[in-house]
This record gives sequence, structure tokens and C-alpha cells, in this order.
Amino acid sequence: MDSYGSYGSGTARGTGQGGTDRRMLPRTTRRALLGALTVLAVTGAAGPAGTAAPARRPTGAAGADPYDALLRRWLTIALGEGYDPAAEPYASRLAETGTEARQLAAGMAPAPGSLWPGHPFDPPAGITLSYSRLWTMTQAYLQPGTGSTGDPGLLATILRGLDHLSATVYNPSTTRYGNWWEWQIGSPRLLTDISAALHDHLGPQRIEAMCAAIDHFIPDSALTDYSGTSTGANRVDLCRSVALRGILGRDPAKIALARDALSPVFPYVTRGDGLYADGSFIQHTWVAYSGTYGQVMLDGLARLFTLLAGSDWEVTDPARQIVLDSVEHAYAPLIHDGLVMDSVNGRAISRGYLTSDDRHVMRSDHFHGQQLIAAIALLAGAASPAERERWQARVKGWIERDTVSPILTARQFGVADLARLHAIAGSPLPAAPEPTGHRLFAAMDRAVHRRPGFTANIAMASDRIAHYECGNGENPRGWHTGAGMLLWWAPGLGDQYTDWFWPTVDWYRLPGTTVSTKRLPDRAGGEWGAPKPAVRWVGGTTDGEYAAVGQHLKGLGSTLQARKSWFCVDDAVICLGAGITCTDGVPVETIVDNRNLGEGGTNTLTRGPGWAHLEGHGGWLVLDGELRTLREDRTGAWSDINTTSTGERRTRRWQTLWLDHGTDPVDATYAYVLMPGADRRQVLRRAAGRRRLRILANDPTRQAVALPALGLTAANFWQPGTAGPLTATASASVLLRRRGRTATLCVSEPTRTGEPLEIIWDHPVRGPVRADDTVEVLATGRRLRVRVTPGEVCTTHRCEVTLS
Repeated sequence: MDSYGSYGSGTARGTGQGGTDRRMLPRTTRRALLGALTVLAVTGAAGPAGTAAPARRPTGAAGADPYDALLRRWLTIALGEGYDPAAEPYASRLAETGTEARQLAAGMAPAPGSLWPGHPFDPPAGITLSYSRLWTMTQAYLQPGTGSTGDPGLLATILRGLDHLSATVYNPSTTRYGNWWEWQIGSPRLLTDISAALHDHLGPQRIEAMCAAIDHFIPDSALTDYSGTSTGANRVDLCRSVALRGILGRDPAKIALARDALSPVFPYVTRGDGLYADGSFIQHTWVAYSGTYGQVMLDGLARLFTLLAGSDWEVTDPARQIVLDSVEHAYAPLIHDGLVMDSVNGRAISRGYLTSDDRHVMRSDHFHGQQLIAAIALLAGAASPAERERWQARVKGWIERDTVSPILTARQFGVADLARLHAIAGSPLPAAPEPTGHRLFAAMDRAVHRRPGFTANIAMASDRIAHYECGNGENPRGWHTGAGMLLWWAPGLGDQYTDWFWPTVDWYRLPGTTVSTKRLPDRAGGEWGAPKPAVRWVGGTTDGEYAAVGQHLKGLGSTLQARKSWFCVDDAVICLGAGITCTDGVPVETIVDNRNLGEGGTNTLTRGPGWAHLEGHGGWLVLDGELRTLREDRTGAWSDINTTSTGERRTRRWQTLWLDHGTDPVDATYAYVLMPGADRRQVLRRAAGRRRLRILANDPTRQAVALPALGLTAANFWQPGTAGPLTATASASVLLRRRGRTATLCVSEPTRTGEPLEIIWDHPVRGPVRADDTVEVLATGRRLRVRVTPGEVCTTHRCEVTLS
């Protein structure tokens, strides 16, 4: 398995960037540098709102060399244009790069097993770390304002480092060992960027050695069979290195191979790695990974689409439109005010501050979200004008609303990404607000509920999606992150899961989960997404605004079973649990919430009969169960949950609210209502007006609610049965909305058998207005009866009727 993430593609010191040559620099700047051999272009027209310049044929003027043209374009994409190196944030970023590069150059000491003392090649990503440091030095040599621009001594040190790596480890004589990712993705991605940047200084022997190494570690066979580790984001990374190798080696067949090998990435998949029709993105076969691997794939495709546009190797496969559509369909719904939800970040939630990061950048939900936003900004250069305008409006909105980790000064970005993002932020385009609505990502067992005052995210697990992923010493305690974890954000709470949440949280008390308190060993269940529960009924149905979501829960390494439902409505999430049974000999708990109050937070918790309110956060109504609370300080380090992270320890204050089901419960239940962002008066009013919500059923066979004021009735049928006015002949998720003289029935079959089922609504109905092809109206009049042929994916099937 791979170790993606230690050297993310958007970082100033990481992969994904390149250099340029002196031909791109204005004449006045060349004079000012007094003969510096190679520098970065900092002028030149940017495309619309800071995207890459509009695509031109790489042959440029008649007779121009197509490989040189492609090389120049790659370096422009990678190191940017259209910014003033003397202005902020560029000036300080460039100066910082120079300082770091000089320190690295001074400390470099080539030895048989290392390039820097204390950083041997053998540990995971040790070779990649060396190339990453050489890349930082390369940027300092190429870019203006670093204090080392064009420094011949720095260039000589870089070349010495490249020669050492080539001679001792990264060459065709070496049989790869350890983690495959280092040899096929991490190192070649950096090596090709450095080679592109320093092309005029390498000479034919170094170029030939680079090409031979890439050919050895990424043979053509790695791109001809779409399987194993050559899928999804990994495939895009492989293509990226091979495409650059083809350009540098002037090999048209290699460029064509890389382009053509992208095509299997484009179509929607129905199993395994890739993008699904409902917007889900999966990597490692069973892990929801939109926020990290999805970002890598989007960023890599953005670079390759833009690089090859207009050339003889342009990506013309019509299925590339699926990638463009994914911006709004798959990725944007998971971004909230600059962050990407941790439920789709996999084991990356454990990274925090990496010991290998010379710049000490926090890898948080905002870090991953900003990486994704930068990829969208780059891909906009390859989109249609209408798409570009919509995406840039979204990007501008995220930039304006991310007050936790300001995007325009984010330390992870080099000047290229900063220039693109600043151009969008400074454009006259109006910023798009966060949307409202519900998105159910059934293929990866995730749901996102957006309302004007809050956003909520539910994470589940099934026989298709793992409880959690660990590996390479990362995320060994993520056991319960798929046990119904419910993350939510209200105004002013954008740092709730950013501020040392994961190192200090009680891993047995993740918000929203139902868990056995049985102690688990690190990496319980196995690595790389191996632990999956043997359950099918996970999913739900939605009309795009409200939703019914459910999970048949089986505990990891436990006898625990439960049925959990979430009914997502206008200002709340209604949470029901039933059939909670366990024989582990330990207490079982449902964690109503666990709020990170920061360092020494003093937020007041107020309680009353059946309700609680936490100042500055929101409130909860407890309809079934006795609420327990705890306020405690917890101390932890990122190194506790990631062997590659720093050992600095911090303390955060926690407010925990939970329901204790006792030891070895049998068919225990719970019912509570989450009101994110609500003030105390709103909670009190809702607690006094209990008739607004009716719980129609809450047992192991069905869970259902009715909210007459919203015209809403919703039910999750775990088996055939009746709940209030709704009857299902098989397991199903049902949502009914009445609006005036019409009603809309939404149905899905989370068990995915594909077998037809019938739904009966015991209410007078005049006749159908419209129905999906999969819905057959069997009867109207005194009651509505429909037959649904659901197929084998958890898709919502709709029918609209008029009422008698």
C-alpha cells in the first residue's frame, strides 16, 4: 500500500511544482540578476481570474520545438506567473524558500545510505524526502527574491545531490524495496519536476539517467493494466511522471502512453477505486477518500489537461467531462468554508505536524480543503467559460469564509498556487455562498446535510466501506470513525475538528457514534481498510433538501449491534437508535456529542428536563435516555496516532454528552435531536413544543418520524413492516413530503438487492403527476401504492402525486 500525503502536491516544499528557464524572463529582470543562469518568470498574462494562460498549441511559432513548448508550459503551471515577487505574500514566501534552501545546502553530506545526516534512504519515503529537499533548493535557485536566485554554488550542490541519488539508489540497478509508493510516485514525481526545472543544466547524461530510472521503476506495464496500485489517484500520479519523462526524453510514445492511460480514470465505477455516479470517491477499494486521494487525482488531471491542451497529445477523450463535472458534483459538497470534511480524509486525519516537514505545516481539514480548492482553481483553466465562472465563484466564497486558516497566506502553498488564488480573490466575480440541501454519497457511506445555519456530516461503514483505514504507522485508533460519526459546523466553529481534535479526543467517544467500550489494540482489524462490518443496510434516501439516513451497525472487534437513523430536517438532525445489543461484558454508549472547547474553554453548559445547551455551540433534546455529561482536559500529541508526526503535546478541553446503555444491553434504544448553532431560547422553545416531532417507531424493525409542520414523514424499514401511514414490503428508506395539494415520495433500497418492493402510503391520493421510470404507480384513491425496481445501487426513486 502507499503512503501518499507526506509530500502533498500543493506544498511549497513538496511535489507538484516545477521551474522554468531564462527564456521566460523579461529582459529587464535578466539585467537585474546580472547574469544569473536560470530564473522564474514572474510576469506574463494569466488566464481568466488567475488561471493558467489560455491554451496555445505547444509548437507556438512556426518551427518551434513542441517538447520545449510543453516544458515551458509545465514550468509556468508549476511555478506560476502574473505575480509581483516584491509584494506579499510572495516576498516572504520566496525569502523563506531561500533561507530553507541555504540551510539544506549547508547540511547536505552525501553518504552511501543517505544524502542528509539523520535521514537515511531506508525508512518509508526516505528517498522521496531527499528529492523533496532538492526540489526546495531548485525553487530557491530558479525563483526571484529568494536570496539565492541564480547562485552557481547552490546549483552545483543540487546537481551533486541528484548525481548521488542516481548513482547510489534511484537507478535501474536497484530492486525496489519497502513501500512501492516511494519508487513509483513520490520520488519520480519530484525527480521529473527537478529535471524539468534544471533541464538546461543537466546535460544529456543526467537526462538519460533520469529517463532510465523512470522507465525502470514505472515500466509501460504499470500503465497498460488498470488494476492493483495503478488505479484512481495513483494512476494519475504515474501518468504525470511518465508524461514529463516523455517530454524530457523527447519520446512521443511515452507522452501518448501517459495520456491514453488516463482514460480508465474518467468513467464512473460501480466498485473499487474511482469516482461513482453519486459523487463518491473511493481509493484502496474500501475507503472514502475524496479529500486526499481525490484531491491528488483532481490536481494531477488539472495539470495534465492544461499541459497537453492544444498539443499533439491533447486529452480528447469525451469522458474527461466526468472529471470536470465532479468539481460541483463530487468535491464541492464536501468542502465547508475552506475545509474538507475529515470523514473523506482517511488515515490523513492523523498527520498533524509531520516530522519530515521542514516548514511545520499543520495537515488539518483546512489544509486538505485548501489543497482541493487550489486543484479546482487550476482545473478551471481547462474548463469551459461557464464552468470556470461557477467554480471561481465558489473558490472566492471559500477564500472569504475561511477565517480559521486564511487561504491567501496558507503556508502550504508555493507562489504558483498563491498567484492563482489571489487572482480569483481579487476578481470582480461575486463570491458564491455555501449552498443548502442534502447530498447522500451512498457508494461511500457518507451524507452531508446543509442548512442556512449549519452543515452536518455523517460517516458510516458497511461490507463495502471500511470502519477506518490505518497503515504506514498512521491512524492506528480510527476504529470508530465509521460507527455513525456525526461532525457538524455552525458559524464561528470552523476550527472544531482542526484545533488538535484528533490527538486529544477520546477515541471511544467520537461524536454521534454508538460503541462498545471494550478496549481495542492499535490497528485493530488490520491495515489498509481491511476491517469491514458484515452489514448491507447502510444508506438512505433524500429529496435534495431533507433526508432519511440509516446504518445497521456492527462494532469493530465487538459483539455490538444496533440500528441507527438520522432524519435530517430544516434546523436539526433527529437521531434514533434501536436494537442496541452487546455481550462484550462492558458498558455500551451513544455519544450524543463531544465538543472541542479549545485550550481552557469556559463555554457554559446549561441543562434542563430533557434538554441541554452549550454556549456558542448549540443544543440537544433528549427524548429517550438519560443524558450524562463530562468536562475534562485531555492531552495528546500527533505522534500518539502517527509515527511520522511530531511529539509536541497539547491540552484541549472537552465537553462530552452521552447516553449509557449499560453493560451487555439487549434491544436498548435512544432518541435525541441535535440543534447545531441554536441559542438557549431556541432550545427551550423546542423542548416545550414536543408535538412538533412525532416518533412513529423506534425498534429493530423500523425507525420513523413525522413533522407535520414540515409536511414530512420519514422511515427506515430494516425489514418489511408499517410505521405510521407508511408500509414497505421489503427493507427500504422512505421520505414523504407534502406541499400544498401535492406530495413527493422518495424511496431507496439500501440493501441493494435490486429486487422490486412496494410502498403503501395510507392517505387519499387523486393521481400521479410524474414518476421515475423505476417507479410504477399501482393504485391511487384511498391510498397510494407503488412498486419500485431499485437496481443494485442505493439511488433515490421518486414519485409525485396530487392529493384528494
